[in-house]
Formats: sequence, C-alpha cells, structure tokens
Amino acid sequence: MISEFEEIKKLFYELNKQLNKKINLYVIGGAMLLYHGLKPATKDIDLIVSEKEDYKEFKEALSKAGFEPKILTKEYEHLDISNILVREDFRIDLFHRTVCKGFSLSETMMKRAEKVVTLSNITIFLCSNEDVFLFKTLTERDGDLEDCIALSKKGLDWDAILNELKHQIKLSGNEVWITYVGERLDILAERELQIPIMNDIDILRTAYYDELEKKLKK
Repeated sequence: MISEFEEIKKLFYELNKQLNKKINLYVIGGAMLLYHGLKPATKDIDLIVSEKEDYKEFKEALSKAGFEPKILTKEYEHLDISNILVREDFRIDLFHRTVCKGFSLSETMMKRAEKVVTLSNITIFLCSNEDVFLFKTLTERDGDLEDCIALSKKGLDWDAILNELKHQIKLSGNEVWITYVGERLDILAERELQIPIMNDIDILRTAYYDELEKKLKK
C-alpha cells in the first residue's frame, strides 16, 4: 500500500529518466484521493495516457524500470485497463484514453485537470474531483462508493458532472450508461448523500427506458 503521494512522485522522477519524449499522464482513482488527503492509502496508481504513441513510450519506460505485466482479474475486466504493471509495492493500472467500456478522457476533463508535477519528460495532471467521482460511478466496487462520498464532502460541481455524463453518452452512443450511473447514485442517496442532480438523472433514465420500450414494441 502507498500511504504518501510523495512515494508516487519519486517514482515519476525515476520513470522520467527512462523516457525519450514528453508525455502527459492523467491520474484518477486512489492516487488522486491520496494527494488531496481524502484517502489514507492506496494500492493502485491509475493513469490515463491520451495519445497512443505516449502510451507505448510510457509502457516501455515502466518495463525498463522493472515493472512486469500482471494478468487482469475478472474484477477489473469491465474497466478497460490496457495493462496492469507491478513492481514491489507499486501497481500501475494503465489506460489508453478509454475507461469503463468507452468512457473516455475528454477535452473537457483534460481542461479541468490540475497540473501537479512537471519534469523534463513527464507532466502529471490530477483529474478533477468531479471527473473522478463520475469514473467511480461506473464501477462495481463498494470501495469506490466510499470514495464518492469522500469526494462529495470536499464539494462538487454537480452541473459539471451532469454535463460530462451527457457529453460522454453522446460521444460513445452508449445511452445505457445513464442506468449504470443512476443505479450507483441511488445507492449513494440511500447512504444519505445529497445529490442535487438526481432529478435530472431520473428524467434521463426515464427517457432511456421509454425509448427502449418503443424499440421493443416495433
């Protein structure tokens, strides 16, 4: 387990020396919460690389630094992790742009991300609280719900979450996502989390089911 973001930062300094080009890395998941003091420790470093060539370059740098690939377990199959690479206490879940069956790192997400580390070859961005919250509503792990609650306590721009969800659905064409996110938000609401956009989610969810019913009747 990693208990301080400084450990992750030192790893990036090491990996920076293995790279032959400049790349941007976007941090989601537990490492982002660790940085903000919202989580005491994390076992994974979840990273998204937006460009294919950067993804290949970074994967090669990890290999040079002694990281070895690990076989994906069933728990992580639905997340679209491109690779899991492990070295001692470090485990990196590496994504090439896409997470959760098509949910992608969008231009708006990249604009909201906070730059926290700038090295000669690596620039590290933390995805926003809103975008990490949204990513975590697409998983099935109970721990991610606890993370959502922790993020909400810091304060969230709920309109940004709703707009990004609509944008992602439009980009991917996966309208069914509104039901996945809605189900997770239902659970959070049952745990007494106040969700100002819940009415909007319900309207979108109802519209999806109405349209589905029309298609089935044809």
